[in-house]
Amino acid sequence: MSRSSRPRRWTAGLAATALTLTTLGAATAHAVPSDQASAAAPGPLMNYVVNTKATPGHVRKAELAVKAAGGTVVSSYGQLGVVIAQSTNPDFRTDVRAGNNGREVQSVGATRTAAVSEGPVGTAKSAAGVKSVEDAEAAPVPDPREVDQWDMVQIKADQAHAVTDGSRSVLVGINDSGVDDTHPDLAPNFDAKDSVNCVNNGVPDTTAGAWRPTTSSHGTHVAGTVAAARNGVGIVGVAPGVRIASVKVVNDYGFIYPEYSICGIVWAAEHHMDVTNHSYFIDPFEFWCKDNGDQGAVQEAVRRAYAWATGRGVLSVAAAGNANYDLANKTTDNGSPNDSTPVPRQINNSCLDMPTELPGVITVASTTQARARSSFSNFGLNKIDVAAPGSSILSTLPGGGYGNMSGTSMASPHVTGVAALMKSVHPWWSPSDLERALRNEADDTACPTTPDARCTGTTANNAFFGEGIADALDAVHR
Repeated sequence: MSRSSRPRRWTAGLAATALTLTTLGAATAHAVPSDQASAAAPGPLMNYVVNTKATPGHVRKAELAVKAAGGTVVSSYGQLGVVIAQSTNPDFRTDVRAGNNGREVQSVGATRTAAVSEGPVGTAKSAAGVKSVEDAEAAPVPDPREVDQWDMVQIKADQAHAVTDGSRSVLVGINDSGVDDTHPDLAPNFDAKDSVNCVNNGVPDTTAGAWRPTTSSHGTHVAGTVAAARNGVGIVGVAPGVRIASVKVVNDYGFIYPEYSICGIVWAAEHHMDVTNHSYFIDPFEFWCKDNGDQGAVQEAVRRAYAWATGRGVLSVAAAGNANYDLANKTTDNGSPNDSTPVPRQINNSCLDMPTELPGVITVASTTQARARSSFSNFGLNKIDVAAPGSSILSTLPGGGYGNMSGTSMASPHVTGVAALMKSVHPWWSPSDLERALRNEADDTACPTTPDARCTGTTANNAFFGEGIADALDAVHR
């Protein structure tokens, strides 16, 4: 797929005056100033992942290697063996491996191709401009609209609510562009104490309200699909009885850099979130290739973060993407990097769309009201886990409004809500239990009757719908 042929971000929506996204955050982060300037002429301020063994001693040596190379430690994740570093040293990748401490570095890679827009760690986050958007909004809807929620009927959420609206003990992380917690349909279920902003170099900011949206309505729309309250106002979410927290991982330019994404998923795990929704891909590469130095190091760091969170009980659900691209047969990427000058390149299946293609992450494709694949939705045999409604979905907007958006970003929160209902009924279930049930309880959906060579597989499992369309009723009856 070509980014030039579509609005850029949100593994989600199609059009709008909102903006776009990209990814995650951290948690146990601290800043350590450099004690040694680089001998080289200063270059642009860049952020890096530095990977080492996940032991306190190895991480400490990696931190010392960062400082010796003229860098600053932005965040350290001892549980992952990952250090986020910042430096203006153009030779940082080489210098950080020098000396005794540098021998402990397994890999190092820049997290972006453009200079750090938010400035040096520890400084105030700079104001940012707005990128092109992908999600279209309708005019605010002042009256209750549950009758207009065809999407809830398709996944049988309306019937599942006769069994449960979800448990207050279940916490869902909305890893996105921020959530308007003052919205009357979201305020009853919002958890402020577990919310965070990760978009200043991936350092957690828990200042009151920092998790709110500044330039994008995307996260608020996603949050409403998951858990808009049953309160006689507006709409009802898939799991209207669970709690939601905002994990802001999209900056004002619409980017989700790896350090944001790592910050967010580690935060979610450390704050005992049960399910997290990720309606985006990590910038600046739509596909991060394992055999590329920087990209390979970043892929490994992000993989470690998600694997660690899964081990701590977090189920991650992600949008498949809006490029009408076959994830099972990757050939080219014409739109990366998207923070500088895109360079068309050949890719293969070792290049991953993150986080959706990471192990243990539920990948969600989009359907229309007619139960067909949305034309924009990515697909791929044994890449798509399940499908859910994503075309013209009504949900909440900042400022107390309501509107429609389209994209796999809108499909993913339906599945996140179904997983939250499952967790409510079976609180002892692990992420693997939830994953298995989501697949088993999905309604088998056949390929189109008009032959489409791209829809390979069987009715039980195919490239367009995976195991089928998510089924909330079967999920809570299991």
